[in-house]
Amino acid sequence: MKLNELKSAKGARKTKRRVGRGQGSGRGKTCGRGHKGQKSRSGGKIPPWFEGGQMPLARRVPMRGFKPPSRRRYEIINLRDLERSGLEGTVTVEVLRASRIVTSSKKPVKILSEGDVTRAMDLKVHAISAKAKEKLEAAGGTVELIKRERRTSHA
Repeated sequence: MKLNELKSAKGARKTKRRVGRGQGSGRGKTCGRGHKGQKSRSGGKIPPWFEGGQMPLARRVPMRGFKPPSRRRYEIINLRDLERSGLEGTVTVEVLRASRIVTSSKKPVKILSEGDVTRAMDLKVHAISAKAKEKLEAAGGTVELIKRERRTSHA
């Protein structure tokens, strides 16, 4: 068998319908599109989300809640995570990132009180809950809050 002797199986290849080739073809004049209307025009496609002119679903459903654009979103760490990590001494945001406890490089870091801490450590983070601070200081540690640098949208 040679490459030039290869043939597709019978019925595998279908000839393209040629429209607009005279009345005798059965697909002349309007070419199977019917008369007038959006779908008969060239480029007259209707997007899948279009609901025939009725009020779209996204606008019919009532709005719920409010999300203030200025809200601060923190990367949350529990005291349990700090205890598991085995970190000691001065623990900064950079140290937390290096030890893969903090994953985001953009969000400020906040410590919450879930779990207990036994080691004394000096924390330097953006925010801490009152209970977490209490637990940390009871273990002999200190907390220093750092200011978050403001990102400006213009250059």
